[in-house]
Amino acid sequence: MLKTLSTFSLWIHALFSFCLGSSSTCSIDYVQYVSVQPGIVSVLILSSFANCYFSSMHKMLVMLQPSWKHADCFISLFELAVEESGRSVIGFSWRMFFSGDSSSRKRVDLGGRSSKERDRKKLLEQTRLERNQRLWLRQQNSAALKIQKCFRGRKVVEAERSKVREQFCITFGEHCQKVDRHCFGPDSEFLRQLLFFFNAQNVGDVATLVETCRLLHQNVQVSGDIVSLFAGMDYPLKHVFVENKVKQLAYACIQAVHQNRNQLKDQLLMSSDFSSIPTIILLETVVILTDPKLPWVCKIVGYLSQRNTFSLIRDIVLTGKQSLKARDSSGKRSSLEHAIILIVSHIGQQPCFCPNIDPRCSFSSQVLTIPFLWQLFPYLKEAFSRGGLSEHYIHQMALCAHSHANVLPNDISREFPGFACLLGNILETATVTLSQPDCSFDMTYRHLIVSFFLKFHIVNDAYMLEAIDFAAVSTFMLEALPPMKSSSNKENLTLGEDEMDVDEEFTEEVMNRDLEQQIFNGIDPRLLLQLINVLFRGTSHMNGSHNDGPHNKDVAAVGAICAFLHVTFNTLPLERIMTVLAYRTELVPVLWNFMKRCHENQSWPSLSELSGDAPSWLLPLSIFCPVYKHMLMIVDNEEFYEQEKPLSLKDIRTLIIILRQVLWQLLWVNPAKSPNSMKSATNLSNHKRLSVEFIHHRVSIVTSELLTQLQDWNNRRQFTSPSDFHAEAVDEIFISQAVAVNTRAYDILKQAPFLVPFTSRVKIFTSQLAAARQRNGSRTVFTRHRFRIRRDHIFEDAFNQLSVLSEEDLRGLIRVTFVNEFGVEEAGIDGGGIFKDFMENITQAAFDVQYGLFKETTNHLLYPNPGSGMIHEQHLQFFHFLGSVLGKAMFEGILVDIPFATFFLSKLKQKYNYLNDLPSLDPELYRHLIFLKHFEGDLAELELYFVIVNNEYGEQTEEELLPGGNDIRVTNENVITFIHLVANHRLNFQIRQQSSHFLRGFQQLVQKDWIEMFNEHELQLLISGSLEGLDVDDLRTHTNYAGGYHDVSCTFEIWLTQKTIEFRNSFSQEHDVVEMLWEVLKKFSLENQKKFLKFVTGCSRGPLLGFKYLEPQFCIQRAAGDASEALDRLPTSATCMNLLKLPPYTSKEQLEMKLIYAISADAGFDLS
Repeated sequence: MLKTLSTFSLWIHALFSFCLGSSSTCSIDYVQYVSVQPGIVSVLILSSFANCYFSSMHKMLVMLQPSWKHADCFISLFELAVEESGRSVIGFSWRMFFSGDSSSRKRVDLGGRSSKERDRKKLLEQTRLERNQRLWLRQQNSAALKIQKCFRGRKVVEAERSKVREQFCITFGEHCQKVDRHCFGPDSEFLRQLLFFFNAQNVGDVATLVETCRLLHQNVQVSGDIVSLFAGMDYPLKHVFVENKVKQLAYACIQAVHQNRNQLKDQLLMSSDFSSIPTIILLETVVILTDPKLPWVCKIVGYLSQRNTFSLIRDIVLTGKQSLKARDSSGKRSSLEHAIILIVSHIGQQPCFCPNIDPRCSFSSQVLTIPFLWQLFPYLKEAFSRGGLSEHYIHQMALCAHSHANVLPNDISREFPGFACLLGNILETATVTLSQPDCSFDMTYRHLIVSFFLKFHIVNDAYMLEAIDFAAVSTFMLEALPPMKSSSNKENLTLGEDEMDVDEEFTEEVMNRDLEQQIFNGIDPRLLLQLINVLFRGTSHMNGSHNDGPHNKDVAAVGAICAFLHVTFNTLPLERIMTVLAYRTELVPVLWNFMKRCHENQSWPSLSELSGDAPSWLLPLSIFCPVYKHMLMIVDNEEFYEQEKPLSLKDIRTLIIILRQVLWQLLWVNPAKSPNSMKSATNLSNHKRLSVEFIHHRVSIVTSELLTQLQDWNNRRQFTSPSDFHAEAVDEIFISQAVAVNTRAYDILKQAPFLVPFTSRVKIFTSQLAAARQRNGSRTVFTRHRFRIRRDHIFEDAFNQLSVLSEEDLRGLIRVTFVNEFGVEEAGIDGGGIFKDFMENITQAAFDVQYGLFKETTNHLLYPNPGSGMIHEQHLQFFHFLGSVLGKAMFEGILVDIPFATFFLSKLKQKYNYLNDLPSLDPELYRHLIFLKHFEGDLAELELYFVIVNNEYGEQTEEELLPGGNDIRVTNENVITFIHLVANHRLNFQIRQQSSHFLRGFQQLVQKDWIEMFNEHELQLLISGSLEGLDVDDLRTHTNYAGGYHDVSCTFEIWLTQKTIEFRNSFSQEHDVVEMLWEVLKKFSLENQKKFLKFVTGCSRGPLLGFKYLEPQFCIQRAAGDASEALDRLPTSATCMNLLKLPPYTSKEQLEMKLIYAISADAGFDLS
């Protein structure tokens, strides 16, 4: 008994705590109840609260008046405590503020008025407190009376129910033995009494309900008229009483199944064939009562919706899923599924007067959030998708999404978030829903909404409005998903094991894999086609005038699809959907037309999908750039340059200007957060994908990628000026900041180098190399390496001696001594010039196609020989060595005449090659592939398979482009995949090992960051310099003179036998011999000009930025005393000092003959 009283006191405490709230300050000392047993009084000490305002209690009682739900709980608990203690309650009494003396004494001041006056404020405050205390006492007494009244009323009701139950059993029998068909009539007390005392927790009541439903089924089968069974012949007159009975009976059936679902879990998903099972009897009763043909169906469905029936159904379904083995395997519709279909299908139909219910209790919130719902209820899926039913519920969810209301129930588990389950179920039916030719689901409120949109000229298509709702709902839920790495249908377009590895962040996988797959499969090409076609149907992208801005319907469609695709791109893999978006939809033309019109009108309409004051161009660009970039990977040269598809070259020039301005705005004027700070964007609880910061960062990336690709197209065949890619605001201040790491200009240079002019980037690159050489030179000044190189075995000697050097040694000083064909060391001392000559000679020998490491394209451009392993056993070590040789040349600022193929230079940048790079390798193969791409017949008849034949040195081998490629025939559906797999094989796969080893050697000396600022065309200029001829005027401007050839003092140093020789001379005017030299050089052919440069500098190419940057500057020195001596001497040079020693020849013809002989003799180094 004491335990019962203690439990009861805790519940009373909880009740008052709930009623009064945490901020209450009332004081309740204790509550008494008196036992009927004489001499025994039990006191329940509830709790003590300090200084509580009883207004909270009053509010609680007012709240309880309409529905005594909380009072029921209180009274039931009180009854339980009293019944267990064996006593009955006869009353309450409350005692408050008892001080031991009930009388109040009047205070008398015998000393008269105090000398200290009472403070007026204190007096008023004390009076107010006393008044509030009296008010609180009155409210407390009133509340106590109401609680007692509630308790007594509920007690009486329970007693009355017990009496009615007993009378029911006497009248109709405990098992309804005395019931006939007339008991369901309007004048019978049978159903009225049963529904009055029915309690789903009472086993006997449930058994009685089952027998009642069984009798109902029997009578309906006999008569076939359920309306006359309940109403007789006077339904119009008695419809109120009949409707009240049937709706309570239907709810009682569902309530009984729900309350006993754990005991009946094996029966919950059975079909109506098992008609004798209690669960099926109850559910089939709901099916009978909710038949759409019945006149009361609207009342029943509305009543069930208001009583939160869908949450009961949710519990029933989740319990039934646990026992799927007991499900009917015949594939027939279960009784539960049938009942759900009838209830759900009615809502929204016309005429329908069902009241609006809380979205938290709706079908979409409670039932559609069940994982894999359609696997349990395939017939419900069909009804939901084909009957127009989804339109109502998707619009309902769209309203909640726009208001950001959380109406979903608690998640089943971490693996099955409610929003993910809802998204998966909606996506699974979306393709069928959007493919409906017209909306057949007639809804009054939908017509009102469409009329509203028509009035304000926003959307003139209800079907389009449904697609906008679907996009909004899907976007809202996709935004909450973690990024998914599903790769079930990835095409085999990997770079190979030796290619660059891209660092990625993987979030912890919490969501169920099957649920991920359901969502992934839901966003398939068919869905995207349907959605985009519906949204862009009737838009003005084809023939709209550009004089006006976009129409409202265009803005709504663009905003909906861009928000949906933006979240999709950053959540799901893109392998399947990008090609569909690029080639099978009008997405790119529509978005470009939208952006172009906004740009020309200098007005961007606001998009509701973006929050705050974010620029409206952010969202369209976040979709247009990646889709158009993907399209440029697939489009061929003829389509781009000749047919000008999908955009004209004029439009592309306008696009470049727009993208350049946007990118500069994002990176410099209003920069986004750094990439490191955006890594937390995958944590969607803190950073939403549709947030301005996320889109800001994303657009900056995709815009720079698209501009890079457009620059590549411009390098292949120029259609716009290269300066169109340069930002106008780049100045010397920006360049000075770009040199320093961790500055905004440096970040821009890494992400969007094309914004900076090429010459400025070369200066930055040169300064980086100089700084690296200076750092390394201070450490290696005493560790110089000197090698003996035989001129007729230059590659072998260089490989054997240089390949063993460490990375640090390669960065240090290397000096070379040549050995001539007679085995004698040449007398020249390497002050840097001999090493430059060595670098040029080694590159000419190693990269010669005759050596077998490299091959030539039809344009005589070099790329690794795929069959190099058949010639050289150590071919991969050779490629590593050649990579370090090229890196050393760039590190020392030495230009080498090696014309590389563009697709091979992309490997130095760790980039991937695509179809458009194939013409530079194999133009004939490219033409054949383009023929297949545009073939109008049946490709299957050509008997092509996913196999490619390699032919190296007469040996043919077959390789499968895909696993099982020998059995996969090329068709019209997979020809695009075949074309790109062939291009990938030739451009990437065949040379992957050679390119990988070459890159490793190259990066020993040249860091990846240093060349990231250059594209492939510019990288070739860094390696070989300009392809144009010698700029004689530039060389003349930056030339020093000595020995009597000019009036300007020229000081320079040469290292010869460890002595410094200084030449100084001045004359009044330029010497005639120098004038003849410049005239001869201008008349030289390109080949002779290159020979001259090699003769005087050791390199056949001039400095990339001009001879101003040649170190030391070119100098001409007089080599003989008078003209008679000059006839017997040839010009000589000191390449380490870029010095030409020119005798004073008397005629131009003599000078030209002697000079050509000297530069063509190809003599070694000696003292001169």
